Amino acid sequence: MDHFLYRDGELFAEDVPVADIAAAVGTPFYLYSTATLTRHYQLFDDALDGMEHMVCYAMKAASNQAILKTLADLGAGMDVVSGGEYARAKAAGVPGERIVFSGVGKTRAEIRAALEGGIRQFNVESEPELLVISEIAASLGKTAPITVRVNPDVDAKTHAKIATGKSENKFGIPIAKARAVYAEAAALPGIDVIGIDVHIGSQLTDLEPYELAYRKVADLTEQLRADGHNIRRLDLGGGLGIPYTRSNEAPPLPSDYGALIKRTVGHLGCEIEIEPGRLIAGNAGILVSRVIYVKEGEGRNFLILDGAMNDLIRPAMYDAHHDIVPVVEPDAGVEQQPYDIVGPVCESGDTFAKNRMMPPLRAGDLVAFRSAGAYGAVMASEYNTRPLVPEVLAKCDQFAVIRQRPDFDEIINRDTIPPWL
Repeated sequence: MDHFLYRDGELFAEDVPVADIAAAVGTPFYLYSTATLTRHYQLFDDALDGMEHMVCYAMKAASNQAILKTLADLGAGMDVVSGGEYARAKAAGVPGERIVFSGVGKTRAEIRAALEGGIRQFNVESEPELLVISEIAASLGKTAPITVRVNPDVDAKTHAKIATGKSENKFGIPIAKARAVYAEAAALPGIDVIGIDVHIGSQLTDLEPYELAYRKVADLTEQLRADGHNIRRLDLGGGLGIPYTRSNEAPPLPSDYGALIKRTVGHLGCEIEIEPGRLIAGNAGILVSRVIYVKEGEGRNFLILDGAMNDLIRPAMYDAHHDIVPVVEPDAGVEQQPYDIVGPVCESGDTFAKNRMMPPLRAGDLVAFRSAGAYGAVMASEYNTRPLVPEVLAKCDQFAVIRQRPDFDEIINRDTIPPWL
């Protein structure tokens, strides 16, 4: 469910007409709904009711500080994967004890900054990383709380580029090697072994891979406790999928996911962390764009938009589908026709959809890409010297620009011409 609905033939974000925002901000722009962010966070929090837990939002999905503060004010922790994300979380007012640091390539500078600024835990992905954390923590006179990310070799049945739990993926330590790595960690200075981490991928639409992975984690917990480790926290990752088309069978609900967690690891008495990102932010955001031209081609028509692949890379990168709807609701029964929907970037890959059935549209009409809140703005670039897309947050009958569109001077003035030119 989201809060982008038609009223009297016009698309609204909560109680704000989308066309009014377009007139004030210009297109293209990302638009988020506070009510949808809140509802989706609450679904996860409620799903784990009765267990000690923390929902740590995976901020790589959408990391604007306004989004982070909205979720943090509800009680969310943050899952970060870079020093920049850690700094963003802190700038949004999230205390270090609610920040989990994941990622396979943490640098020394990032580890030091997190230890100095406060951290809930490091999710360790390799033995070399473990040694570096130990070295830095000991040099600072601090103790680093860590989990080890285990790779359970479970097929998440998702897109190959977002699967993370198979043996050939770069993430984590093979689960068969885990006991040896935990023994090594326990012997290191500056390290406090607190739990286990697992994350098998993104956009999962089936609970079976989670069940397989979490049962392996439960078995490992018992083994590690028998080895003398005080395993008291399980970070179970995220990755629950969202429906990108209104016609698709709906993915599992957070309540079903929560029930599975209770069934597979609830008996262990551990604090549970989960790291949802896409399901919290995905349907909470849309990308609004304007038709520049309607072009008649050889055997097909094109809708050429002012939004492009640099604004929303997912279709070009993943062949991802986004429902695209007119901001002005078409009349009932209007005859639709196929369009290739493309952007203005000089790449054939700058194509959002082919042969997409749409009502007749004209230059100047507004369209909205649904389910664009996750991995949209955060993956945008300035390719072709196109300014980064502004971001807007709606709440009830208000809206605010939460990231401005830079002008050309701002972009160009970042360059420095050397003195010999």
